[in-house]
Amino acid sequence: MGEMSEQVDEVSGATTAEVPAQPAASLRPAARASAPAAASASAPVSAQDERRRRLAAWRASERVLSRTSADQRMGERLAALAADAGSVYDLDEWTDVYGDGVVAELERRVAATLGFPAAVFFPTGTMAQQVALRCWAGRTGNRTVALHPLAHPVVHEGGALSSVSGLHTVHPTTEPRLPTAEEIHELAEPFGTLMLELPLRDAGFVLPSWDELTATVAAARERDAVVHFDGARLWECAPHFGRPLAEIAGLADSVYVSFYKSLDGLSGAVLAGSPELVEEARIWRHRYGGQLFQQYPAALSALLGLERELPRLPSYVTHARVVATALAEGFAASAVPWFRVHPEPPHTHQFQVWLPYAPQVLNEAALRQSEETKVTLFRRWFASGSGPPGVSLTEVTVAESGLEWTADDVRAAVGAFVALLVECQERAESA
Repeated sequence: MGEMSEQVDEVSGATTAEVPAQPAASLRPAARASAPAAASASAPVSAQDERRRRLAAWRASERVLSRTSADQRMGERLAALAADAGSVYDLDEWTDVYGDGVVAELERRVAATLGFPAAVFFPTGTMAQQVALRCWAGRTGNRTVALHPLAHPVVHEGGALSSVSGLHTVHPTTEPRLPTAEEIHELAEPFGTLMLELPLRDAGFVLPSWDELTATVAAARERDAVVHFDGARLWECAPHFGRPLAEIAGLADSVYVSFYKSLDGLSGAVLAGSPELVEEARIWRHRYGGQLFQQYPAALSALLGLERELPRLPSYVTHARVVATALAEGFAASAVPWFRVHPEPPHTHQFQVWLPYAPQVLNEAALRQSEETKVTLFRRWFASGSGPPGVSLTEVTVAESGLEWTADDVRAAVGAFVALLVECQERAESA
């Protein structure tokens, strides 16, 4: 998972522990997100050194909620791919050239999985989404895209929709959830495309109900708009909706999916849609610089993800609910003055945890827990961009390695984390 956004919506409205009248002095909330770091006042440490420390601690941990390929060394990753790729594709075949071979096979398999007649591979999801929305603007004759202000193209793509693709955006809602049918109907400005990010990551990996989703899609069609799904994490949405992937994807006119997030691939994305849309997207992929000579490592790792990780995702989603409940119970029984687990229960295998301390303090406590106990409960904490001052959040992912955690394990890990948090907060206050 990449760097998470510091743009997070409002804190209010979620289940939290009651704030004690007199919180423990050693666990006073940070006055601001820029509170002093918990690390000792030694020589400055480079960002690369900090990253190496984190990776070493996570790698050495005997218990983690999830492991990703980014935690591995290059040689390990290459060796694993070479050893496993033959189970999903004939390695005696020639390498791909400009999108044929194994890349074309990946496109075929994803199209079949999502229930679309065609699909095209892109080196990045950002490019796939830019091209999809640009194609729809030309086909509808309307360059306005309706999407949430926390959607990936708004928060994480450097303004590319307007500066690169010449598109205009409008926001049906600013609430930390997907727009409702009523909000689509009431949107004052005409739009050609409605883009829905499923799940909405920066609002807490949140999803609407199935009835809400179908109503929102229907409302867009009543306004003569097409519907595009940002499905970077669509793979794990099926348990929440209680529908197969093809039925979910079939609500939209086009869908983008990612391989390096939930499926643990190296990189890459696919845009699925009609044959006509996909052929136009291939032209724009070339124009955007995405017609790469060879992409077989990414394609092979994506096929492995489809074969191995995709069938496991429902179990991750189920266990994430166990972990989230135990986290809330652990914090409720601890000395922290306030916390938030959001959403509760999680809609996918990922969710947010919020605490009222500076990210530097929380990161030091989390890293010390990894180093000293060989248990990694949390990875990285970030200051909230839109919450109250002094509040930080982290994203929790439950994957295969997290399935062995019991609720008691989680509660015990929370207790150990809070004990270290006490020490780190006291050190920060005395610095």
